[in-house]
Amino acid sequence: MAMRVATTPVLTGRRSIPVRVPVAPRPTPVGFPAITIADTLVHLTDAAGAREAIADAARSRTSSPLAVASVNLDHIHHLPSLHGDAPVASATRWMNLIDGAPIARQALRMTGTPWPRLAGSDLITGILTDAQASGSRVAVLGGSDEIRGALTRRFTTDWPTMTFVGHWTPTRDALSSRESSLALAAEIRAAGVDIIIVCLGKPRQEKWINDYAEATGAGVLLAFGAVVDFLAGRVSRAPHWVSAAGFEWMWRLVLEPRRLARRYLIEGPPAYLAVRRSSRPGRA
Repeated sequence: MAMRVATTPVLTGRRSIPVRVPVAPRPTPVGFPAITIADTLVHLTDAAGAREAIADAARSRTSSPLAVASVNLDHIHHLPSLHGDAPVASATRWMNLIDGAPIARQALRMTGTPWPRLAGSDLITGILTDAQASGSRVAVLGGSDEIRGALTRRFTTDWPTMTFVGHWTPTRDALSSRESSLALAAEIRAAGVDIIIVCLGKPRQEKWINDYAEATGAGVLLAFGAVVDFLAGRVSRAPHWVSAAGFEWMWRLVLEPRRLARRYLIEGPPAYLAVRRSSRPGRA
């Protein structure tokens, strides 16, 4: 079936930006227009729009949980079809945000409009500020026990009236066990969490969210990888000019060569080629 192209208003916070995007027969569950890049659905919005969607989902429990993923080359390598066009056996709604220069450039090629990169590490401070203002209860899943003190101090200093419910650091074996994961989700539900920052690394965090988001009772689950280490001050962000130039991956590789060499030097190039070959329209 041939796709038609139309000018569609993109909701971005309080603003609406007309943009020429592919229009498909049905909307995405999160309400933003989207394109498909390397079999992954990528939603088109800006920071204000993403934050508003997250805040609304945290406050309102009238629909299924909202999961937020950062789409970069690592995501394309590990999760090319978890939230693509194929149906997923989960009631969780995914909002897949542009993260990484190759994804942003491909979105520009496909829509003719520049779209901002929305890395979790850039969004998280605004999300936590919104959570403090609305009274949403926040928890962290992932990271290590060693950073709990630094993480708590950061929250207390920067968001003193935000309710930080807890920090869970399950082992890989526990995360691989359905019984243990259901028990963990039940603990989180009992704590009354609204927003969970899930930092388990790709693809583990996205798969865990896909399987257990509903069981946690949370309104929002943020698949934000290393954000917990940034918040705790364990890992430093690249300078803005490095990130703006699209070289944050190089900055991180220099800081953590042993952990990241395979991701960027071996797995990254094939994922980049898959992105460049993408030209499929998405769902409006």
